[in-house]
Amino acid sequence: MTDIRRTVDAVWRIEGARVVATLARVTGDFGLAEDLAQEAVADALTQWPESGVPRNAGAWLTAVAKRRAIDAWRRRERLAERYQAIAHDLTEAAEQEWQPIEDDMLRLVFTACHPVLSREAQVCLTLRVVGGLTTEEIARIMLVPVPTVQARITRAKKTLAAATVPFEAPEPGQWRERLSGVLGVVYAVFTEGYAATSGDRWIRPDLALEALRLGRVVARLLPRESEAHGLVALMEFQASRFAARVAADGTPVLLADQDRSRWDRSQIRRGQSALALADRVGRGRGSYALQAAIAQCHAVAPSVADTDWDRIVVLYEALGRIAPSPVVDLNRAVAVSMATGPATALRIVDGLASAGALRGSYLLPSVRGELLARLGRTEEARSELLTAAGLAANEREQAVLRAKAAAL
Repeated sequence: MTDIRRTVDAVWRIEGARVVATLARVTGDFGLAEDLAQEAVADALTQWPESGVPRNAGAWLTAVAKRRAIDAWRRRERLAERYQAIAHDLTEAAEQEWQPIEDDMLRLVFTACHPVLSREAQVCLTLRVVGGLTTEEIARIMLVPVPTVQARITRAKKTLAAATVPFEAPEPGQWRERLSGVLGVVYAVFTEGYAATSGDRWIRPDLALEALRLGRVVARLLPRESEAHGLVALMEFQASRFAARVAADGTPVLLADQDRSRWDRSQIRRGQSALALADRVGRGRGSYALQAAIAQCHAVAPSVADTDWDRIVVLYEALGRIAPSPVVDLNRAVAVSMATGPATALRIVDGLASAGALRGSYLLPSVRGELLARLGRTEEARSELLTAAGLAANEREQAVLRAKAAAL
C-alpha cells in the first residue's frame, strides 16, 4: 500500500493540474473540478492495489472523475444536455488518446487569478491547484502559517463560486487587469520548481518547465507587454542551469562548483532574446526584467570570480526600489559581499535581522553564516548554519547547510 501511495502521489504531482484543468473545462466549475479529482485519487488508492497502475494514470483519473460528475448530475436530474456532452467527450477521450491540452492549463491560471480574489489568494490557489503543492509547502513559500494558507484557499474557492466565475480565458480587454497576478503565480510555481521548499529533491524541473511553458504562452498572447517577456527571460536564464545544479545522485551543486559547460547555451540565448524584446517594447525595466538582467550577469560570466558583481549590486538596488522585499535586500547583501567584502554585507543582514525580517526562514541565518565564516568568526558561523539547517524543510538543503557547518 505504501508503494501505491507513493505512485499515486507521483502521478498527482505530474498530472494533477492537467486533470483539474480538464475537469474544470468540462464542468465549468473550478471548485467542483478539484473535488472530483480528489475523489478520483481516493478511488485510485483503493483500486490500483488490486487492478494495478493503469498505463496512462492521468487519463484514468480524468475518466473516473468525469463519471462521478455524470453520476452527480444524473442524481440531481439537471443539466441533461451537459451530461450528454460530457458522456460523448468521455467516449472520445479514451485512455490511449489522452493528450494534455495547453489551453486548459492557461484557463486554470486565469481563473485562479480572477480579480475578485486578493493577490495572496490568487497565489495560494494557483500553487495548490496548478503547482500541486501541499498547504505546508505553500506556507513555507509565502512565509505564513499553514492555517492561513488553508483559509485563503477555502475562501478563494467560495468566492469564485459565489461570483459564478466562468472557467475561461478573459476577453482581450480584461487581460491587463489579470496580468500581474498571472505573472506572479507563474513565477511562484517556477520558483518552487527551481528550489523546492520541501521533500528530498533540491529542484523539480517538471514543475519549473511547466511554468516556463505557461510564461511563453502568455508572452505570445501579449507581445507588447514588457514584463511578460521579462519573466520569460528570467525563467530561461535560471532553467539553463538545471543540468549542472544537481549531481547524478541528486546532491546539490552550488553555483561556485557548477560545471558551466553543462549550462544550456541555447536557453541562455533565448533568455537574452526575451530580455532584449522586453527592452524594445517596454518603457524601462520592471521587476522581472531587472531580475532577468541579474540572471544574465551570472549566465554570461565564465566563473563566479569573473562575474560583474558591481552591476548586480546596482540592479538589486533598482529592484529594491520598485519591488522592495526582505528577500531582495538579502540577495543584495550577497552581491555586496562579492563586490566589496563580507563586512559591509553583514551590516545589511544584521539590519534585516533587527527588523525581524524573514523570521522563521532559513535564508537569513544561512547567508549570515556564510558571511561570518568569511570574516573568520567560525563559531558564530557554525551556529548560524546549524540554525538555518534546522529551519530548512528541504532535505537536500539541510544536508548542504550541515556540511558547511561541519567543514568549519
